[in-house]
Amino acid sequence: MDTQTEQREEFPWPDDINVHPIERMFSAGLGLSFMLMALLRRGIVGAGLGGLGVALIHRGMTGHCSVYSALKVSTAHGVRGPSASVPHGQGIRIRHTVTIRRTPEELYQFWRRLDNLPRFMRHVESVIVLDDLHSRWRVDGPAETSVVWDAEIINDVENELIAWRSLPGSQIPNAGSVRFHPALGEGTLVTVTLEYDPPAGLIGAAIAKLLGADPQAQIAEDLHRLKVMFEGGEIPQIGAQWRGRLSEIPDLETARELLQTEEKTEGEGVNNN
Repeated sequence: MDTQTEQREEFPWPDDINVHPIERMFSAGLGLSFMLMALLRRGIVGAGLGGLGVALIHRGMTGHCSVYSALKVSTAHGVRGPSASVPHGQGIRIRHTVTIRRTPEELYQFWRRLDNLPRFMRHVESVIVLDDLHSRWRVDGPAETSVVWDAEIINDVENELIAWRSLPGSQIPNAGSVRFHPALGEGTLVTVTLEYDPPAGLIGAAIAKLLGADPQAQIAEDLHRLKVMFEGGEIPQIGAQWRGRLSEIPDLETARELLQTEEKTEGEGVNNN
């Protein structure tokens, strides 16, 4: 399983696909035109046209525009300049990636039905879909508390990307995205990025982690549960010593072996008593 976790990165959000498909086609075509013109010109002009062509082709192929990202603009889903839920540089940013042996289409369709999320996200009590773009989340907080907020989808590229942010007035301002990208060989790379601003900033995050609400560990465990759900059809209930560490279990077979070992150990303990 390929995983990657990042925290406190200094990048604006969202940083994924923010260019409309038609605009991407136009950028790629214009970039090719500039590249052809660069071949016919020499010197500084030719080099400039070539560089501009490469940039436009990259914009068209990836669907990402750094200028749009800096200005909080997305034309991919008709969103222009949304106010950021989390001020740049003030929140905590987490990213985690897992490879799942399913197609991007299957995983996107499952995730897009937001009421599916509590099925593999242990810390999410419920997601109530209010309309096509808005939802109400209830999430487990530290010390057996619950946190509720309303969220809206601000970027939705079918089979590629879903991005959301909390609405103003949320107890914990947050924003996030999930991206589905074909993996080399087989399966899909599922990358979740979460940015949130906990009470009291970094101090509040440390307290929350101490009390058992560590979003970084939760995301890793949630994505592993999603992987097991799609690849194995069931989610083994691993013992307490593995909770929060499911990302260390590479596959379903290993999870089952751990479960069998725990059951055997518990049985021996009962016999000895």
